[in-house]
Amino acid sequence: MRDPRVMVAVPHPRRAVMAALWALAARLTKLLIDAREPLIGQIKLAWWRDMMVMLANDPAALPKGEPLLAELQTSWAGQGGLAALVDAAEAMLLAESDAERHTAAESFGTHLFALSGGTEAGARRWGLLWGAGIVEAETDARRLLDEAKNCAAPAPRHFGGNRALLMLDRWAGSIARHDGKRDLRGEGLLLLRIGLFGR
Repeated sequence: MRDPRVMVAVPHPRRAVMAALWALAARLTKLLIDAREPLIGQIKLAWWRDMMVMLANDPAALPKGEPLLAELQTSWAGQGGLAALVDAAEAMLLAESDAERHTAAESFGTHLFALSGGTEAGARRWGLLWGAGIVEAETDARRLLDEAKNCAAPAPRHFGGNRALLMLDRWAGSIARHDGKRDLRGEGLLLLRIGLFGR
């Protein structure tokens, strides 16, 4: 999300807001990947949820010393919605079935894209690919990857004019089509094309 090629597509006045949001999404993603015990993961997510509620309702009371909180306080103070992203991350942590993993992955993508100015339809493919990168079991990851691969490309209107989100979706689609294998040259050309021409 914070790839410079994507970030440059964000309008300058929105860049700090998006950088902070996507940094939070990256932190939650790392927390899920690193979580060996669900209970420990839940405790950490509960702290972040409390911080996001405080950020919305009483930002001055946020604890000092956490750089990401300071970044969020600068650009998201008084705004709601970030706690829902934490809830979606927790749902992914606790998911035990294909259906639950599918729902949680789509939910995380939906909340992230909505907070970024996009729509639910535009978030689906990215969310499924995100989920495939979270789960540990290869068979579970494969099913999410296959679902992402089978998603139709959303029309550009679903990204609310946000070229960065369009880039993220098309990038996710490219990775899914290659069964999770990376084609760095092809991906770079794809991002360059969308960045220049918006398609």
